[in-house]
Amino acid sequence: MKAYPAHILIVEDDPVTRAKLAAYFKAEGYRISEAEDGETMRDIITADPADLLMIDIQLPGEDGLRLTRELRAQSDVGIILVTGRSDAVDRIVGLEIGADDYVTKPFEQRELLARVKNLLRRVRSSGANAATAPKKRQFQGWTFDLASRTLSSADGTFVDLTRAEFKALALLTSNTGQVLSRDRLLHEIAHRDWDPSDRTVDVVIRRLRKKLGDDASQPRLIVTSHGEGYLFAVPLERT
Repeated sequence: MKAYPAHILIVEDDPVTRAKLAAYFKAEGYRISEAEDGETMRDIITADPADLLMIDIQLPGEDGLRLTRELRAQSDVGIILVTGRSDAVDRIVGLEIGADDYVTKPFEQRELLARVKNLLRRVRSSGANAATAPKKRQFQGWTFDLASRTLSSADGTFVDLTRAEFKALALLTSNTGQVLSRDRLLHEIAHRDWDPSDRTVDVVIRRLRKKLGDDASQPRLIVTSHGEGYLFAVPLERT
């Protein structure tokens, strides 16, 4: 069966940057479409769905964060945010609303290529494994449904999870009783390595604890292993 090249959509308002990225990835064998704003992006996706989007955060009108939120509500398409900002808040917000990864300008094209290849593998692997993944995980009155990506309490109330929170909870509940390093958690959330200045994992865990009603001063569900990482401390119940 013939393998078709992945379709990458570059959403970038600067024509020079857009042209350079398009030329580079075309030379690497990908099928490329270009959009300068959200309206053009939607037109392209409607006619020809993309496998992965590279979206500049600082777009005129609808910015990249807004477009990312909209796309994530509709599909699991791969999304890499391209930004000139170095503020950690922008990185965390981008991951929280559904981006898979981010790169900061100026970036090395070979690094971006590596990230694209890695994300495409993960997107395809996730789709292939979806049918065999456990459907539900229950603990302490909570039901975590991986198929529908929902978390519900004992009384049936649904709790919204961001994409980063979903990924973190899925990894933690897949490894109950095991300490997971911040590096491993960040790699799952953002497909990049952790460094001591990066607080993304801690922010995601803090928000998860709050949503699960897990007291941060004396957590029972997601426990901190000081100097190492976090572990999910309660066993899953049989369904």
